[in-house]
Amino acid sequence: MAFLTKLSKASSLARACLSRCMSHVPENTVYGGPKPQTSDKRVTLNQLKQKYRKGEPITVVTAYDYPSAVHLDNAGIDICLVGDSASMVVHGHDTTLPISLEEMLVHCRAVARGARRPLLVGDLPFGSYETNTSQAVDTAVRVLKEGGMDAIKLEGGSPARITAAKAIVEAGIAVIGHVGLTPQAISVLGGFRPQGKNVSSALKVVETAMALQEAGCFSVVLECVPAPVAAAATSALQIPTIGIGAGPFCSGQVLVYHDLLGMLQHPHHAKVTPKFCKQYAHVGDVINKALLEYKEEVTNGLFPGPSHSPYKMNADDANGFSEELEKLGLNKAASAATAALEKMNTAQ
Repeated sequence: MAFLTKLSKASSLARACLSRCMSHVPENTVYGGPKPQTSDKRVTLNQLKQKYRKGEPITVVTAYDYPSAVHLDNAGIDICLVGDSASMVVHGHDTTLPISLEEMLVHCRAVARGARRPLLVGDLPFGSYETNTSQAVDTAVRVLKEGGMDAIKLEGGSPARITAAKAIVEAGIAVIGHVGLTPQAISVLGGFRPQGKNVSSALKVVETAMALQEAGCFSVVLECVPAPVAAAATSALQIPTIGIGAGPFCSGQVLVYHDLLGMLQHPHHAKVTPKFCKQYAHVGDVINKALLEYKEEVTNGLFPGPSHSPYKMNADDANGFSEELEKLGLNKAASAATAALEKMNTAQ
């Protein structure tokens, strides 16, 4: 019995060592390393359905990288959408059209490493699913397998898009639909224009949302439509609606991470920041101030000081280092090392 107990302990230790060796998280390095992630389990479709049935609003934030994903994780956001709006917010384009599937997969993987709790949804970028249902399913599969997402989102409500959504659902992949302003269709919409402002357009929003529900979508994003239209669509559907610029009557809301934080303060971002976005902070101002202070301190020789120069040599090693430099004929370098040591000691 004692032998079996020892064997069990040894096996547990071996598994722990193997896990440590296989982990991407560094142990003791010159960097602090990432902090432990939240232990909460991943949000599931069933949990979202329960929130919807209880009338509890669903929170969604669009994010594109590891740091922002960690913030969403810590805040307890329900859904993290890796949006093709990265084309505009991160890559500096004027529309969502240029971003490729390969670029989207990079963003998806980064977010998947940082957000352990939210349901992860990846956008299908323009040009990656319009040709036929096989292309749509293949792209959706890649977003899950290579991007680490839990579900996908696709835009539009044309018969071809409805068919694509249905095919993806039938392939076993959860889908969010997207109606109203669909940025990938700006060439036919005539720009970033709100939808549903007249009778025929409003009815089209509701009917398209219902068609996406019929195709098997578990939720529908309503973008830039009047609040009464969003309220009608939400009432007509039996799945959650996620509003963005669609008023307060949706089942949940989504905003872009950079937008809601007031993170970017420059002409391009001012041009693409939507009117409906509330800024909950002015992080961009803080960033600009910090960068200017950093530049000033470096320029004036104030950074780094002793408190940010943590790596030391003891006196014997420092003297030996200088002597070895002199033997190599590097007298100027030896003098520089000695002077640096004296200056750091004096500063302390």
